[in-house]
Amino acid sequence: MARRLAAIMAGDVVGYSRLMAADEAGTYDSLRAGVGEVVLPSVEGHAGRVFKTTGDGFLAVFGSAGEALDAAVAIQDGFAGRPLQLRIGLNLGDVIQDRGDVFGDGVNIASRLESMAE
Repeated sequence: MARRLAAIMAGDVVGYSRLMAADEAGTYDSLRAGVGEVVLPSVEGHAGRVFKTTGDGFLAVFGSAGEALDAAVAIQDGFAGRPLQLRIGLNLGDVIQDRGDVFGDGVNIASRLESMAE
């Protein structure tokens, strides 16, 4: 079991269930476009890797807290003119990496921080 220090980013769409109920196709199209055009390029452009996606959410890992923060700012800036808003939580902590996935309190805390963000 390999442990390492990593910056974890957790993100999800604000009000996703409500948006899907109002316009399922439009919300889905906006989400796919935002992930493909903003999230993935921002994460990868800051030396990170998305290791999990779930519906309207994603988890990413970075080797640097500064890179994670810069990616989060780029993602928020990229969503500024879009119909969806993202909440993002960041945490620096010990994680376990196994078969491309990341586990541990470092991930759990980032997810909890994300759920408390506006």
